[in-house]
This record gives sequence, C-alpha cells and structure tokens, in this order.
Amino acid sequence: MPHARTLAEARLYLALTVEEATPEEPPVEGPEAWTVRSGGVEVLVPYASEAEAGDEGERFGVGLSELIDPGQWRLAGAGYARRALADDLEYTEEPGDERLFQRVVSGWETARDALKEALKFIPPGEDEVPAEAFWTEAGLAAREAEPDCFLRDRLAEDIAFYQQNLDDFRRLNG
Repeated sequence: MPHARTLAEARLYLALTVEEATPEEPPVEGPEAWTVRSGGVEVLVPYASEAEAGDEGERFGVGLSELIDPGQWRLAGAGYARRALADDLEYTEEPGDERLFQRVVSGWETARDALKEALKFIPPGEDEVPAEAFWTEAGLAAREAEPDCFLRDRLAEDIAFYQQNLDDFRRLNG
C-alpha cells in the first residue's frame, strides 16, 4: 500500500489517481497510521509524518514525495491557483462571505505549497528538476510541454507570485 507523508498529500494523490469521481471516505484510524480510501485505492498516512509536517509547517509533508512527481505538483499548483483566482473574482462581487474568503486564502496557500513541493526535487547546487525525478505520464508530459517551468528560478518566481496574490487579497479584503 502506498504511503503518503500527510493527509493532504494522500487526498491529492487520490484525486490524481482515482479515475472515476467517487466520494472520499473518512480516514480510518489504525494503530500507527490512517488509511485513506477512494475508488478502491488506499493510501497509508503515518501519524508521525503528519505530526512532523505540522510541526514544520509543511502542508504536504517533510522531504520528497514518493507518490506525486514534480510535474504533477506543478499541474496541481496551477489548478489550485485557477480555482483561487476564480474564487477571488467571485469574492470581489460578493465581499463579506467568510467561507468564500477562506476558500481564496486556502487556494493561494495550497497553490504556493504545491510548487514548493516541486522545488524540493531540485538537488542542492542544481538549477532544475532532473529528468529522472519525473515518473508519471502527466508529470513527464508537463515537463516536455514546458521544461522552463521546472527551473529553480521559475519555480521561485511562481511561488512568490502566488504568495503576492495571497498577500494582496488579505490586504484588500482582510
């Protein structure tokens, strides 16, 4: 059974992996880990790695993902950013909706954090995610389509852009 570092990583992995849209089941507690299930796919999330991620402020986990490759992280970040932008525009039309406000904040934070996960795949002293770090069809296709998106500087710029959008939204609406 695959192991995720956090519940957030497990949920994203299932969203990327399960072909048919099925409702996610609540995590099942075991002696040392949760089991997260969706569409017949199961992922184990050790309590210790979830706690470590929380202590370190790492939404998706400490260290490198073994479930989601950097291309998938990049695609997920872009998806979260698109949703955050759409929610941001909706909030502009309906200011004061606290749930919508929180969705915008969470969206920009999650987009930023997904790109931070892709950045983790760049070895110290290197300038880009190495080709061997990609193992999924979607990740390989993302790298082939836009290889510059996996350069250290580009990832850092995009992380800063998502953070700036978050900061601007809070400043204007918080």
